[in-house]
Amino acid sequence: MQKRKLLNSELLQITIDRLCHQLIENYGDFNDTVIIGLQPRGTLFAERISKNLENILQKSLLIGYIDATFHRDDFRRRDTPIKASTTHVPFEIENKNVILIDDVLYTGRSVRAAMDAMITFGRPSKVDLLVLINRKYSRDLPIEPNFVGQHVNSIQSQKVLVEWKEQGHESDNVILFTKEDE
Repeated sequence: MQKRKLLNSELLQITIDRLCHQLIENYGDFNDTVIIGLQPRGTLFAERISKNLENILQKSLLIGYIDATFHRDDFRRRDTPIKASTTHVPFEIENKNVILIDDVLYTGRSVRAAMDAMITFGRPSKVDLLVLINRKYSRDLPIEPNFVGQHVNSIQSQKVLVEWKEQGHESDNVILFTKEDE
């Protein structure tokens, strides 16, 4: 069984702090910027980023969650239907800067579907992608993140698991393991 811990709680918090400061460098006061977490796993990361930014900036930010299930290119190709998560975007994104957040970027298909789903809420002036883990060399589509917590070289038989305390785990962890270990 091969497992490798990529980030523990302390390193994860350092990574979140760094990403938030990079966002502030690029977006300043966040007046025309919104945060959208990609359901289901990107929402917990988006919440962490948003809360950290709010603490630093001393202001509330607009945050939403988007489900891209019905925009996926494999939606009708599965034997059993994918269960959709909740979409909650209580604001328009017309002419806004959008920071789309997900935990792990793998093939890029989920991000493409999320961008299609976002158009329902208006046409953003800019979309930047922030991911905790960028699995390099695995892209099916030409999608690359603008902000990355950590780049990981991985092969197809490996998986990245992000464990959050909010999900009932003892501590926050990011683990790389082979699929046979599941």
